[in-house]
Amino acid sequence: MRKTDAAIDYWVKELAPSTELRRWFAHDPSRWEEFRRRYAAEIEAHREEFDRLRDLALKGPITLVYAARDETHNDAVVLRELLLAHR
Repeated sequence: MRKTDAAIDYWVKELAPSTELRRWFAHDPSRWEEFRRRYAAEIEAHREEFDRLRDLALKGPITLVYAARDETHNDAVVLRELLLAHR
């Protein structure tokens, strides 16, 4: 699905992994733990945006989207873990 067809209400580009991190990770499961650590650090650098997303999640269901084919090793998994940890 194209991003323009997804009908996304709230897009927080700052909370997406940086281009450099995505290229380094390259969806290689052997790099997963390090990706999680680096991505969490990037999210922490955008705490205000993260807190706003967390506040939305506390008010009701949200849907996190991702472009990876791997349902286990992607940025949405990490973001979900962080959101649940900061409830």
